[in-house]
Amino acid sequence: MKLLRWYNRLGIATKQFVYLFFVTLTLFLVLAWSNLNEAESLFKAQVTRDAELLVARTNQYIDASLDSVENMLLLLSTRHDLLDDGNERLAVKTLQDFANYNSSIARTLYLVRADGKVYSNTQVSYDIIGNPYLQSLYEEALGNYGAIRVSEPYVSPLSGHTLAYMRPVADERTKEIKGVVIAEINLDLLSSRIAPLIYQSFALITANGNVVNRLEPGEKLLPVQPRTYPPELLPDFEAKLPELKTGVDSLSVGDERLVAVKSNKNRLGWSLIAFIPEDYFYKDLQPLYTNYRTASAAMIVILLFSAYMLSRSFTKPIRRLVEKMDRLHDVQIVSKLSETRQDEIGKLARSFNAMLERIHLLLQETKRAEEQKKEYELKMLRSQIAPHFLYNTLACISSLAKQQRIGEVRQTIRSLVGLLTFSFDKHGEFVTLEEELEGLRMYMHIQQVRYGANYAYDIDIDRSLLSNRILKLTLQPLVENALFHGIAPRGGGTVSIKGRAEKGRLRLYVRDDGVGVRSSDARDVLRKQTNEPSRHRFTGIGIANVHDRIRIHFGEPYGLKIGGREGAGTVVRIDLPLTKLAAATDGAVRLADRA
Repeated sequence: MKLLRWYNRLGIATKQFVYLFFVTLTLFLVLAWSNLNEAESLFKAQVTRDAELLVARTNQYIDASLDSVENMLLLLSTRHDLLDDGNERLAVKTLQDFANYNSSIARTLYLVRADGKVYSNTQVSYDIIGNPYLQSLYEEALGNYGAIRVSEPYVSPLSGHTLAYMRPVADERTKEIKGVVIAEINLDLLSSRIAPLIYQSFALITANGNVVNRLEPGEKLLPVQPRTYPPELLPDFEAKLPELKTGVDSLSVGDERLVAVKSNKNRLGWSLIAFIPEDYFYKDLQPLYTNYRTASAAMIVILLFSAYMLSRSFTKPIRRLVEKMDRLHDVQIVSKLSETRQDEIGKLARSFNAMLERIHLLLQETKRAEEQKKEYELKMLRSQIAPHFLYNTLACISSLAKQQRIGEVRQTIRSLVGLLTFSFDKHGEFVTLEEELEGLRMYMHIQQVRYGANYAYDIDIDRSLLSNRILKLTLQPLVENALFHGIAPRGGGTVSIKGRAEKGRLRLYVRDDGVGVRSSDARDVLRKQTNEPSRHRFTGIGIANVHDRIRIHFGEPYGLKIGGREGAGTVVRIDLPLTKLAAATDGAVRLADRA
């Protein structure tokens, strides 16, 4: 750690010298150590050991595969009842079951009775083709009573290239030999399973020197007889295989030398031999011979790379500083630079971080000031009562009083007081939907007193939604707009307010049957802030204000959608989150007022 701190305090030029010196020294040490170890490495011994291990494991796999055949033969040899007269179908069915449900390499199963009758899992094929080897196999099995015998490879009419497992079947009580069970092995399947395990040319040799496996077409390493299919080894080469010693040996194939890795004999007396070309070992030694020739070139490349890394090490912080300065248009996501360096770049990073922090604080203060300004503007708009509306309402009350319509005067004054109380006395931005509808009812009462039966409205909202939270003065500006911009030009009409819970949201619809609106005008309404005074307007809040307030409080997915058609009326949809303030009773509220 002390050395690291000392290095960090050095200047750039000194750091460059120290860096290049130690990189060059390390390069020489590593190169010398690598060449020494490569010279002492024994590639041939290593590959040979790997091949021996691979051959041994493959031989174990062969034993395991043949074990399944032996187990199946032992089970079948206990079923002497299958050889009884009248059990022909049972015998064939049993052989088929063993062949189908045992994932072994056995291909064809036979039960040969003492009288020469044969049952097979491929009974139909046997009845047509036959198998001339069964008699000799039967006699060979009887010659070794009670034990399993294995034949040499042969070509069976039913199983192709195969060899046979044989065992007598005797009555357990009388010890009478009732027949022989024979299993022909699928040697092609065995070879195909071994090939991926050993990934080299190989030969499986029996105790008598016969080759068990067949070679793959296109075999290039081992000598094969010309114009034969499937390929077969040359007799001279095949005769040498049993003479190879167990372990590692060598033999010649024309001008090429092969290394043969021979396994110990398994229980059947078989041996597995893997062949490796001798050139395979020496090609891995070639890099060692070229190391010294390439050392000088490698030194130049590594030194150039080291110089590049050094330059990158010192210029990277500067590039990061430039990138972060380019991103200063969004200070919220710009992270600080690392200050671990003690040199000039470290000082620059600390100065940049201090500047970034000051800018961030200033932006936060500016943002808070803007939010407070918007909040004050909304409160001001909400609290503004249009003087024309108040004057016209008071003039209407005066007219009613002159006409001695005391009941209507009392109700109108009550509605005006209630509307003013709703606008001023409620604390906070939010009210329940029920309270918002009550304020709307008082507003509509005043308008109906002023304009008579020209204006009507009806409300159809599920009562369970009345306790939902809603921004104060959400519906009133929309109804006001529908009255004076939709219905008034036609001389009268109806405003409908409906509410439903749809897709997890509270959706309110304000619909009028007025003059309607064009699609282009409907889109412009939400983008245009209109706070200019109107002799009809109750407050300074317009449709665009309502839309902006909803999105400020609840987010982008919520707000207003306007649709309509000229001459067919207008509908405004309000999307709000379903958020309750108090419990409400079930049912529905349906109000209708017509003056």
